[in-house]
Amino acid sequence: MPKVLISDKMDPKAAQIFRERGVEVDEITDKSPEELKDIIGRYDGLALRSSTKVTGDLLEAADNMKVVGRAGIGVDNIDVQAASAKGIVVMNTPFGNSITTAEHAIAMMFALAREIPQADASTQAGKWEKKKFMGVELTSKTLGLIGAGNIGGIVADRARGLKMKVVAYDPFLTEERALEMGVEKADLDTLLKRADFITLHTPLTDQTRNILSKENLAKTKKGVRIINCARGGLIDEAALKEGLDSGHIAGAALDVFVEEPARENPLFGTPGFISTPHLGASTTEAQVNVAIQIAEQMSDYLLSGGVTNALNMPSLSAEEAPLLKPYMALAEKLGSLVGQLAQDALKSIAIETEGAAAELNQKPITGAVLAGVMRAYSDSVNMVNAPFLAKERGLDVREVRHDREGDYHTLVRITVQTDEGDRSVAGTLFSNTEPRLVELFGIKVEADLAGKMLYVVNADKAGFIGRIGSALGEAGVNIGTFHLGRRATGGEAVLLLSVDQDITPELLTTLRGMDGVKTAMALDF
Repeated sequence: MPKVLISDKMDPKAAQIFRERGVEVDEITDKSPEELKDIIGRYDGLALRSSTKVTGDLLEAADNMKVVGRAGIGVDNIDVQAASAKGIVVMNTPFGNSITTAEHAIAMMFALAREIPQADASTQAGKWEKKKFMGVELTSKTLGLIGAGNIGGIVADRARGLKMKVVAYDPFLTEERALEMGVEKADLDTLLKRADFITLHTPLTDQTRNILSKENLAKTKKGVRIINCARGGLIDEAALKEGLDSGHIAGAALDVFVEEPARENPLFGTPGFISTPHLGASTTEAQVNVAIQIAEQMSDYLLSGGVTNALNMPSLSAEEAPLLKPYMALAEKLGSLVGQLAQDALKSIAIETEGAAAELNQKPITGAVLAGVMRAYSDSVNMVNAPFLAKERGLDVREVRHDREGDYHTLVRITVQTDEGDRSVAGTLFSNTEPRLVELFGIKVEADLAGKMLYVVNADKAGFIGRIGSALGEAGVNIGTFHLGRRATGGEAVLLLSVDQDITPELLTTLRGMDGVKTAMALDF
């Protein structure tokens, strides 16, 4: 039974779902990093919110860890690269609190427009300052949307309902998607120049850090109002204060800060500034939603291999996983064969599918191929860290899907570029479940890929098979299965044997010295 640790306070429904699905769960919160490190090795999964810091140091102690799940959107507190290198899936719940966060941004925009927090404080202090709090309408104003993903799209929809004009900047926003959202696509400078209100809905990356820098804030329209319910660090806070003090920026509403918890900040007390303590996802509905979703996602992965909302692995639904399992087994075996035969000579790899395989989700098949290939270079490799290791080695990976159906109802072909030229292997499934090699470097061959094997390339001459059998027998190696293929009579032939004992270096030396042998290698699957 898989075992999961919930390390941050989370809705009780998360633990309930884990247990109902057959996953053992411990709820241990408020542990120091050292205390957490002492116990993390017991668990297959870690469910958390924003308090737990999943560092490389913690992951080093997580010997059994398979998945880390963040009940929420941001994964700033998780070292995703370190997790990927160790083969750990990192998941989040990008849609569980989308509406909540979008609604908070709209609420902050109303609060800015009508100075509601300031008016409330004044009124409750016994003042009646009607003339002091002269607000502005949202109707007909231009909203500048920085980030047009899921949350940004909801904000745009709500803003259009308020009769606002919406101008959106997002490098990934297509003209078709902008038309569907009912927004105008624009570059950042155009947005800054035209927007009466600006709201940010983008993750914090090297590209988006300080996207509202001092320089960009200076490009904004005088009297602009700015809302950030996304991530601290998207706005230069010092420059924002300067803009508020000068009057160029009429107001700013922040739910997030560079340093959190933000118990002190130069912006506090600045006229025109309002703030909330990172409440974007803080509704009862959102807390329940993200807890349920992360428990379901992690359970799917631990129990059936389903992958949803992973940041470092292709998605694979729980329904797809059983269907793809034999194809992934075939892909991994072919990748392992290529990795062992080509060794350090790989430059690029093309993964082709045709027939039934071409109709499936290609990313898991590619991940399985890379896992097989990279196993020649690392013992602890899986579908999560295989692409990471391939990228580290500079391996160029290409996917090709063919609509045609050839001699087999399904076929996966792997072609690698090496210093000695291109090398290709191909395989299929017998009875839709049994992986089988059908082509090796252009030579037709039918073979299982399992256990200990001997690979020999030789000149096709009479008596060779007998000599190979005698050499193995003299070394005490028993032959399990025997597979042959050749280009033409008397030409180059390939021999694949499954054996019950290890092929020793001494035996390989003997085999390579035999007349007609061009290559002899021990393989292990």
